[in-house]
Amino acid sequence: MNKAEILEVLMQTVDKNRILIDEPMKNHTSFKIGGPADFLVLPEKMEEITETVKMLKRKSIPYMIIGNASNLLVRDKGIRGVVIKLGESYNHVTIEGTRVTAESGVLLSRLAKQIAKASLKGFEFASGIPGSLGGAVFMNAGAYGGEMKDVVTSVKALNDQGEVITLNNQELQMGYRSSILQEKHYAVLEVVMKLEVGESEEIYEKIRELDQQRTTKQPIHLPSAGSVFKRPEGYFAGKLIQDSGMKGFCIGGAEISTLHCGFIVNQGGATAQDVIDLVEEVQKNVKEKFGVDLERELRIIGEE
Repeated sequence: MNKAEILEVLMQTVDKNRILIDEPMKNHTSFKIGGPADFLVLPEKMEEITETVKMLKRKSIPYMIIGNASNLLVRDKGIRGVVIKLGESYNHVTIEGTRVTAESGVLLSRLAKQIAKASLKGFEFASGIPGSLGGAVFMNAGAYGGEMKDVVTSVKALNDQGEVITLNNQELQMGYRSSILQEKHYAVLEVVMKLEVGESEEIYEKIRELDQQRTTKQPIHLPSAGSVFKRPEGYFAGKLIQDSGMKGFCIGGAEISTLHCGFIVNQGGATAQDVIDLVEEVQKNVKEKFGVDLERELRIIGEE
């Protein structure tokens, strides 16, 4: 199908104003890197997502679903087909007692503030994690002693048949930066969490404290995709990279952060290939010097 035909298909389920054509993915990733997506769709309702996916599957049009893209590197050639972004247009939150129900596009920072305002504790750890709720559950994001698996009770997800299914905490099989959602390539649509009643001022104070730690220890002033590598058992990825002598090492516009060696930052004009080459150089050096295989936490997508 040509682009005009694909546009006609998309307009059957989504308003034309929320369909972007040849959209640079650098506008939608925290790395500020990425070639164009043929189509980028910004749904507002669960029904739009499910109906769009079913339509695309029927027509054999390739598609992928992303969140806030804070853990993604999009290759320089971009993405063929349709990208469905569950972002700030899909972010409704309901709080009833200690139960929080939220659409997957809501940013963790915004959600943490809403939860704190309701005097609920247990979600402070996520307040400074960049990205959306869906992505955080998908990879069981965590920080400062907390993980998503500690608070999530159930998830509505879109399976590979385009059907909405519900998975409870146990069925999600959430481990270190992993879940059944990753294994099965399911997309998170809605999350239910259970929290505890707390003192509002104590909650806000903890959020401020964690934000301060993040500000002083992580390069949040530059575009990045967070921690590039998973923590190898018995080690810290950032320390291994620093001890291998790569602090501040650059390839093109991509640099090993001088503030935290576990981060690769975009110093300006970095290409996806710069980042990929730097990742591979880090893996090679750390393997040679310490015998440790660094596994990527960063997800790389797009046309090779």
